[in-house]
Amino acid sequence: MAAVNGFATAFGGVKLGSLSRTNPVGFKVGPRLVKRGEIRCDVDLEEKKLASVAALEQFKISADRYMKERSSIAVIGLSVHTAPVEMREKLAVPEAQWPHAISELCSLNHIEEAAVLSTCNRMEIYVVALSWNRGIREVIEWMAKTSGIPAEELRQHLFMLRDSDATRHLFEVSAGLDSLVLGEGQILSQVKQVVRIGQASGGLGKNIDRMFKDAITAGKRVRTETNISSGAVSVSSAAVELALMKLPKAYADSARMLLIGAGKMGKLVIKHLASKGCKQVVVVNRSVEKVNAIREEMKDIKIIYRPLDEMMSAAAEADVVYTSTASETPLFLKEHVEALPGVSDEIGVRLFIDISVPRNVGSCVSDVQNARVYNVDDLKEVVEANKEDRLRKAMEAQELITEELKKFEAWRDSLETVPTIKKLRSYADRIRASELEKCLQKIGEDTLTKKMRKSIEELSSGIVNKLLHGPLQHLRCDGSDSRTLDETLENMHALNRMFSLDTEKDIMERKIKAKVEKAQT
Repeated sequence: MAAVNGFATAFGGVKLGSLSRTNPVGFKVGPRLVKRGEIRCDVDLEEKKLASVAALEQFKISADRYMKERSSIAVIGLSVHTAPVEMREKLAVPEAQWPHAISELCSLNHIEEAAVLSTCNRMEIYVVALSWNRGIREVIEWMAKTSGIPAEELRQHLFMLRDSDATRHLFEVSAGLDSLVLGEGQILSQVKQVVRIGQASGGLGKNIDRMFKDAITAGKRVRTETNISSGAVSVSSAAVELALMKLPKAYADSARMLLIGAGKMGKLVIKHLASKGCKQVVVVNRSVEKVNAIREEMKDIKIIYRPLDEMMSAAAEADVVYTSTASETPLFLKEHVEALPGVSDEIGVRLFIDISVPRNVGSCVSDVQNARVYNVDDLKEVVEANKEDRLRKAMEAQELITEELKKFEAWRDSLETVPTIKKLRSYADRIRASELEKCLQKIGEDTLTKKMRKSIEELSSGIVNKLLHGPLQHLRCDGSDSRTLDETLENMHALNRMFSLDTEKDIMERKIKAKVEKAQT
């Protein structure tokens, strides 16, 4: 499914509660005098910036509370399984807005990294949060602000998953296991698009980037090793199946088909119509170029082009109308459909199959006597067919996903040892340099040749390297088995205690400092 429109006004601030007017040490930030002609929004912006810095500084002061809390990967979202299309279209974020949304999410106080996956069937936000509870709250507030839906109402439809559950969910999404149509392939290309857009904008962080890339690997493995996609249908295919189910069997082959929109989804509709034996389809689109490209690719079906201003006259001649455009407003309302002539008595009603989010056909069209409207939520009826076989393949897919999940978690866990390795090496190098300087001073510079000095330095480095070899080896592992990984993490914590490396606090302080500096600029 193509990325969808409907992104609301951007959220420019964060809710800071009682901290919104107080700095970290308790001094009130008083109102600033506004000179004649000065724009009030500048004052508001400055106050928001001060409030954000104040909240972050307060967070820094109380950072010790977070020392035992590891950054969490989380997904917060809703999908066709949890929310109606009316809500999903309000939360939808078009692809062009993904980098802006990521930037806003990462500016929240407790969010380090973020990614947005928005399709007609789901709107999911993936984040790395410094604090689980606070991070989730900030993301929900952001979603409420951008969509205009109260947070209380949102919470009734949202799902929230953490760490391995969040990662597994993304892997299942990429593999098509969470799709309306089990095993459908288009979601994998949408996950790939998140990575492409994130890399182009520089918005994806290390953890999110790796997680999405591993999800792509999992999705590919599931499709190639389980054949889950064979016999499975995409949403476009399900839309064609639904129309054929609703048409009288005797007239299904002769029904007049109209498609509005020649994008990716529209192209797939034509492809599946052709596979079902349809010989002709009328396509309404802004330009003829895309339609001509489809004609060149699909020779088995006659494609007739009509410009956008002939949409209503084309609909008047159609029995089935498929809509797949990025329009933010409905193309068909009740008054439009009432003005259309009726279809033949044999077919009975005109079908509107709307696979767009936001919807292209208003729900009011359902009130027209000789019309029936179906949207993406209605495709569930088609999905029920052949469900048992796809569920069996899904069980096989879960085994592959578990393998990929273990690899990702091992990679993420192994990151914990990197700061300890750096700190231990730096600690040893400082001692070596200090003791070396004392030694050289005792010997005296005059008595040392360059060769002697080099030999002494190499001796000190060699001793340090040999002493560190054992500990550093026990801080490195490939993460291939949980026992070795557990031992590595135990070694890391032991070395942190023995040498007072305090890496966890150091990492947290650096993260908070980066947040404060970003807010100040």
